[in-house]
Amino acid sequence: MTATSTKSPTKSPTNSPTKSPTKNSTKSPKKTKRKPTQTKSVAARAQGKLGAALPVPGFRYAGVHCGVKESDLDFAMIVSDEPASVAGVFTKSTIVGAPVEWSRPRAAAGRARAIVANSGCSNTAMGERGRRDAAAMAAAAGKAIGCSADEVLVSSTGVIGEPLPMAKIRAGAVLAQKELKANGFKRAAEAIRTTDTFAKYASTTVVVNRKQVTISGIAKGSGMIEPNMATMLSFITTDANVSPAFLRGALKRVADQTYNCVTIDGEGSTSDTVVVMANGVAGNAAIRSAKSAGAARFEAALLDVATQLSQMLARDGEGATKLVTVEVTGAANPQQADLAARRIANSMLVKTALFGHDPNWGRILQTLGAGRVKLNLPRVEVRLCGTPVFKAGASTGPAARKRAEAGLKSTDITVHVSLGAGRSSKRLWTCDLSYDYVRINAEYTT
Repeated sequence: MTATSTKSPTKSPTNSPTKSPTKNSTKSPKKTKRKPTQTKSVAARAQGKLGAALPVPGFRYAGVHCGVKESDLDFAMIVSDEPASVAGVFTKSTIVGAPVEWSRPRAAAGRARAIVANSGCSNTAMGERGRRDAAAMAAAAGKAIGCSADEVLVSSTGVIGEPLPMAKIRAGAVLAQKELKANGFKRAAEAIRTTDTFAKYASTTVVVNRKQVTISGIAKGSGMIEPNMATMLSFITTDANVSPAFLRGALKRVADQTYNCVTIDGEGSTSDTVVVMANGVAGNAAIRSAKSAGAARFEAALLDVATQLSQMLARDGEGATKLVTVEVTGAANPQQADLAARRIANSMLVKTALFGHDPNWGRILQTLGAGRVKLNLPRVEVRLCGTPVFKAGASTGPAARKRAEAGLKSTDITVHVSLGAGRSSKRLWTCDLSYDYVRINAEYTT
């Protein structure tokens, strides 16, 4: 597979502390009205490191400002010129947004022409009005591009409990249709942002059955992320010729290895949605099942794009200064591996220690014990950035601690724990927990 891949953007190291904070070492920031793009220097650096967003033949994209947000792009439209196979995975929360209620059965039907999404308002917890507005949003987009509302999937992200401004949404659909372009990919990625500090997109190409196939995806998400079957919002387009049934299975397998392996704060969203559309324009021999020729190559390329996007989601966690990869090995079974990894990745004590460059292996053992994770303590090993800090039931000493502390100052770090209880493993991506996470979430609706 030949790929044109985005490089993972890095966070500004200036947000990291130079010493462990004391109780009264910082003043509370003055509460001010906050725009979604609150850290412009971080966003600028991230944009400079992102690679090309490859246009997908037969798809057009747009991102416009329709007024849901005070400023910035807030309405995205993705359109296939031909009816496309579609698959989706959605939040398993018992409280879901009206757009999820609309889109889930239509994705299950397997065919679609378009995806539209707004940022700034999630259309969640709005009862019958919310359901009517989601349907009206699909109808407005369908009318603008010339298809049935049932061929349009919708997504909304932003504040919960506020009604969609439907006059602005309808105007946005008309404006977006006029702005549709083959190279409008980046603007669509910008339009779905909320507290994200940069737009997230990734692309790759792969030869499938002697035809070049392009896969390009966008995503948004910075907080309220611990998905189950999806993550915040992500839309992937491809010109591959694949059946809806195969696409559905491939997306489920890919999501379980990528989007479902991201946690920022342990909070699953009401709006989590991942959708893949495949229009068949590449002309490859149809992939109808996992046993079809080319199926493995296509799925590997889809996994590549989803992995890139998932890592960006973790790196851009609200207030984050580093991407953290949590690796658990030696677990008694897959369920125990997952439990252990999530205990570590969601522990506020662990995440704050990582922010402070503190190689505090005690916090890692504490959260594993509190979670009743099955382990064999004399065989447990904890490594931080490759340095063993706990082994054979004891600390490995101050020299190892110093090496680990130096490693933790990087913007990409790894926490590896071997439980010594079996052969199962799990990998998750998360981030550290900084002062800014509290500030951002304290001010979100003000």
